[in-house]
Amino acid sequence: MPKPTPATSVVLPALPPLSAQAERLIELGVHEIAGLSADEVRAYAEGAGAAPAPAPGGGVLLAVHPDLAPASALAPLMRRDGRPGFVVTDMSDVDRFTPSAIELPETPLHLVGGLDRGDHMADWSPEEALPALTEEGRTPLLLTEGIHWVLQQPEILERNHCFMTIGSRLRKDNGTPDARTPAIWISNGSGRDGVERRDAPKVGWCWWGNRHTWLGFASATGRAGAGVRRGGGSATGV
Repeated sequence: MPKPTPATSVVLPALPPLSAQAERLIELGVHEIAGLSADEVRAYAEGAGAAPAPAPGGGVLLAVHPDLAPASALAPLMRRDGRPGFVVTDMSDVDRFTPSAIELPETPLHLVGGLDRGDHMADWSPEEALPALTEEGRTPLLLTEGIHWVLQQPEILERNHCFMTIGSRLRKDNGTPDARTPAIWISNGSGRDGVERRDAPKVGWCWWGNRHTWLGFASATGRAGAGVRRGGGSATGV
């Protein structure tokens, strides 16, 4: 297993309050994608804010359940330098990358706490990073959670400091995991991306066993739900 990259002076920005995150999702139309009203999103954010946080201290991210707001619908809402986000052309099956060994709260929206971009794991492979994160008691972000993070904080994507979201995996028909693992980074406008997409936020993939010096592994300390469960009944934070 490779050694962690030495810590740098990079300080990640604080997440906005949950109420502000809710308004951002409404402004982008995420609530309509998810089949929710604006008032429902505000109510869930308010309920989540009243629940125990999934991590002590710090901000938390408000995310819509991937069943309601898939990556293909969220990716174009990302922006960087005025350029919209996109999914690479050879990832038309992006929405088949679903939570892998991760239990999500059964609520339309949930909290993700203790976010880390995983810069110290740059130049690790997903195969190497996953057991290390597990040993640290951390959970890898889902692709949709990573997109939500960029929606709230576009500056979280920096040249040479982007991230993988290995909490989402695709299972083949025979049950084995696909060797591709999703990531979010900044397009160089080369190849099939097209020069017009240079500097745009990009959802792509990397091989399970490959390393990339410019990709860390986004993770969290936990998740919590609040409000009404998707199947009825109430939910509380963890």
